[in-house]
Amino acid sequence: MALVIAALLFAGFVLDVALGALAGAAFLSDVQAMLLLLAASVAFVAAILQREAQSRKQ
Repeated sequence: MALVIAALLFAGFVLDVALGALAGAAFLSDVQAMLLLLAASVAFVAAILQREAQSRKQ
């Protein structure tokens, strides 16, 4: 679940960067983009830690 959330948040970040590069009109400010990338990173780390905990149980 956390990996899906990380992927969706990162996709939103990539979409914002792509729109900013191609159309010159990004819909997020710099701070909002940074927070979005931070949230994606936190979700990714949570997913990795969950998978590591599962593998240690087996």
